[in-house]
Amino acid sequence: MTKKDKQIELKDKIVTGLEKVYEKLIEFKKEKNSELVIMKDNKIVKIKPE
Repeated sequence: MTKKDKQIELKDKIVTGLEKVYEKLIEFKKEKNSELVIMKDNKIVKIKPE
């Protein structure tokens, strides 16, 4: 396995982990009925997860 292949594999694992964390965050916010704070167009916005 080349260095580039290892980097691609590591990147894929990181992206997969971030996607799982995002899904768990949305589930948690739905359970607690709390707002999700995001940045949109350089402004901080609070939204209800659906």
